[in-house]
Amino acid sequence: MVIEGKKISQEIINELKKLPKPKKFFGAVLVGSDASSISFLKQKEKVAQELGIDFRLYKFPTEIKQDELRKEVLKIALHRTCGGAVVQLPLPEHINRQYVLNVIPREKDIDVLGERALGAFYAGRNMVLPPAVGVVDTILTTYNLQLTTLKVAIVGLGFLVGKPISHWLMGKCPEIYLLDQGSDLKILKQADLVITGVGKPGLIKPKMLKNNVLVIDFGYGLENGKIKGDFDATQLTTFSYTLTPGGTGPILVAKIFENFYKLNK
Repeated sequence: MVIEGKKISQEIINELKKLPKPKKFFGAVLVGSDASSISFLKQKEKVAQELGIDFRLYKFPTEIKQDELRKEVLKIALHRTCGGAVVQLPLPEHINRQYVLNVIPREKDIDVLGERALGAFYAGRNMVLPPAVGVVDTILTTYNLQLTTLKVAIVGLGFLVGKPISHWLMGKCPEIYLLDQGSDLKILKQADLVITGVGKPGLIKPKMLKNNVLVIDFGYGLENGKIKGDFDATQLTTFSYTLTPGGTGPILVAKIFENFYKLNK
């Protein structure tokens, strides 16, 4: 079964339409011209238009200095009519990502990437969940799956996907396997739920998994010029899985706007 990310995303957006519309603007920062970043921002802008949200994109050149970018992000985030800000990742190599993200106030940190918002999340008291965590939560809720019955494998322990999701899962399921692309992936045969976010197309093959497993794929990479996920879904399977593109991506964007609404109640 293919998990219909676009359908789930639209359901979230439709629920947001029933709520009072935030009056403040959504600030998005783009540095450089990374194709995947531009594509993701276009998705955000499209959803903002559908919701009638004031979406403002701030573009900066790749060569911008770290301190200058930090100052610009702070200025955007602290604007009295800004309801929330995001910095589109990745940033150029010469910029310390966390140094820039940390200037976003916790109450305006839609992506939950600044240290204050992350610290509050890890302490269980942040106002919103990291969007990737929200995606997993929504998929499990949509399909009436109980974490207390699932053995979960997480492949890829990055700060956007694997790290926050693994923390959120602690204490909620009987077993968690934390793996990276260099790990022995044989343990995947034990898992009822596989969450992956490595960015290596075809890393996980159907034969590596047991029947009736659920695969939530955040991986995003290019293979022969085509966007593909970590899970190789080209073979017919008895699994439930998200496609790439069109799986977790649309839900992620919807959860970002859900966070924006929650922070602007």
